[in-house]
Amino acid sequence: MSTKPADILEFWFSTPMNKNWFSSTESIDQQISDQFEALWKSAANGKLDEWKSTPEGCLALCIVLDQFPLNMYREDGRRYSTEQMAVEVSLYAVMKSFDQQLTDTQKAFLYMPLMHSESIEHQDTSVALFDAAGLEENLKFAEHHREIVQRFGRFPHRNQALGRESTQEEIEWLASDEGYRA
Repeated sequence: MSTKPADILEFWFSTPMNKNWFSSTESIDQQISDQFEALWKSAANGKLDEWKSTPEGCLALCIVLDQFPLNMYREDGRRYSTEQMAVEVSLYAVMKSFDQQLTDTQKAFLYMPLMHSESIEHQDTSVALFDAAGLEENLKFAEHHREIVQRFGRFPHRNQALGRESTQEEIEWLASDEGYRA
């Protein structure tokens, strides 16, 4: 049986997953890797593009491309390798007004790839979408992410995983109390 968007949504929005979205454990990371790494690779190779035909499919694809690699490759640059694909799915879904057919929690995960992007344009779109949807808690994080990208042009906490050299300003910021950890 092949995995369908509904399978991804059932898994991601279930308990205990929803309690660990932003504070995962090694066992959950391993579970995601064991269950979904092959699916993520298929999505990364464009083999799940047909999922973009529905709001739920776009949401599931965003989760597979944006959220799953953050768990599967926590200390590895691959965790960001399908981020741009997730951004494109998110923007497509918004253009099709698919976001208007989702719950607030689902919208948050549809918009999240934009918050994760190092493009200031995507950051601005993220803030605007979270604001328009009235997702106040997510909006705070979106504004914080945008501030980082405005200041540095990127997320300094990614530098090591991506093999980028940090500037002195980034090093000092990462060592400070205001430094963002992912």
